[in-house]
Formats: sequence, C-alpha cells, structure tokens
Amino acid sequence: MENSSVISVVQKLMQTQNLAVLGTSNGDTPHCSIVNFSATDDLHSIVFATYRDTRKYANLKNNRRVSLLVDNRSNQENDHHQAVAITVFGNARELAFEEKAPFLLHHLIKHPSLVEFTDSPNCALILVEVEKYYVVQQFKIVTELYPTPLDKQ
Repeated sequence: MENSSVISVVQKLMQTQNLAVLGTSNGDTPHCSIVNFSATDDLHSIVFATYRDTRKYANLKNNRRVSLLVDNRSNQENDHHQAVAITVFGNARELAFEEKAPFLLHHLIKHPSLVEFTDSPNCALILVEVEKYYVVQQFKIVTELYPTPLDKQ
C-alpha cells in the first residue's frame, strides 16, 4: 500500500474518532483505559487529559511507554471488510504549563465538552510523542507508518 494512502487513512481516523484505548503498564501489569484524544495534523503527537490521581497517570509517571488503539468498528458483520484499527506507539509526558496552550486549544476544538474537566487543577494534559502507527485494514492488510521527523519537513 502506498505511503500516501496510509497517511490518508490514519489522518481520517484520527480526525473522526473521539475515543482511544490507552495502554499503560506498571512493571509487568498492563492497564487499559478509554480516553478522549486529539492528534496533531502532522501526526507527530497525540494529546489526552487525565486526572493526576488515576492509575493511568501513576503508570505514565513510572513508565512513559504507551500504546493507543483507535478504530472505526461498528460491531456489524461488514467490519471484517471495512474496519480499520490503528495502534499508536510512543512516549507520554505531562505538558508543562508554558507549552500547554496550543495543544489544549486543539484538543478542546475537537472536544468542547471537556472544558470544565481540563480546567480542573487536578487535570494533566498528556502529550504522546508518536514513534509509529501500526495500521490494520480488513483484518489482514498491515502497514507501519512512521511520522516524518520534524527536522526533515
């Protein structure tokens, strides 16, 4: 599959889907959570918000390695032919106050109902620096996509 068509598939799914399954771990214990997410247009970063007193936040502080699963399944029979699932691999970190504004604005444009949640003093905005997208289409077509390094754009 051509790289441009895979990029298009990834961009479309990242724009149209609101929820992802976040995978974190604490030692050898995996943990999955559902999060609202937004991806930057260049696909280098994914952002989500979480309270600091959660298991996912504690896991992120101990191990920055994360994965996110984003898909478009509808739980219908035709999912075997039309579903797309993307696993994102990367490193997560809490955004510092001085770098937060553009990411938060982008996130709230996609998720305007989260304003009160993200305004909470206990809420952290997490940035996932994407290393790779693992794209599965029709349950058998598998492609890896690596975002272009920022210094080569």
